[in-house]
Amino acid sequence: MSVTVRVPAKVNLQLGVGPLRDDGYHDLVNVFHAVSLFDEVTVAEGPLAVTVEGASIEGVPAGPDNLAARAARLLAEHLGVPPEASIHIRKEIPVAGGMAGGSADAAAALLACAELWNPKLPRQTLMDLGAELGSDVPFALLGGTAVGVGRGEVLTPLPTKGEFAWVFALADGGLSTPAVYAECDRLRAAFEQEAVWPHESPALLAALAGGDAKALGAALSNDLQPAALSLMPALHRTITAGRDFGALGALVSGSGPTCAFLAADAEHAADLAAALGGAGVARAVVRAGGPVPGATVL
Repeated sequence: MSVTVRVPAKVNLQLGVGPLRDDGYHDLVNVFHAVSLFDEVTVAEGPLAVTVEGASIEGVPAGPDNLAARAARLLAEHLGVPPEASIHIRKEIPVAGGMAGGSADAAAALLACAELWNPKLPRQTLMDLGAELGSDVPFALLGGTAVGVGRGEVLTPLPTKGEFAWVFALADGGLSTPAVYAECDRLRAAFEQEAVWPHESPALLAALAGGDAKALGAALSNDLQPAALSLMPALHRTITAGRDFGALGALVSGSGPTCAFLAADAEHAADLAAALGGAGVARAVVRAGGPVPGATVL
């Protein structure tokens, strides 16, 4: 018997980064938005193992260090069962791209293993376990649009009207999330910028509730963007190109280096993707819509 789960990527519409905490994390306000770039994770009964396929999977561990394998072990320990899970990941979400691909795979593995071992396990239990694996894992289970606080793992769904059209420019190489946070701290210290407690943007929440793409584009923000641009200066050119080609909003997604561009509608997204693809400012350009549901059994 096997179970396949489809799980979406995320883009951060707002990522507010507060002061560094004693535990090494930052307090965040993180407005997550699930988009239609999906990984598929298939789990079958058998010895714990991970295999991975996809167009660009360099750097993805195919063994016990993969976050999906850690998710299977964590759930097995919680349920008191052997971690018998042969895991196969088909990746479409960019690797180390700031779109939570590893966290998505962990969420999918939790759901798939639960279907095999205890189908009646509440989704909230999976979200609680997911928070032990990483701050982005619970949202990959939830999907839609939500604001996360704390480390980003305490989620509240947000009302969102309609669908938004996105274009994502994928970069050559990836960025380490811890390295980007460390660079954020370094830049703040270097420029004597005091980290302030982040709050949800009223303009962003109103744009989501009203389905207003233009207003949403103007309200996008990411406190990690200066750090990502510092570590990968070529992203300046990508962001500038998207704006020049008429994107309603442009920002680095999460810790980067994927750059996200909001379009007015699907037709505009197609034109924007073609322009960015022809400009040579990205390894690849893909389109997606959002919001979409979280991890789903197929």
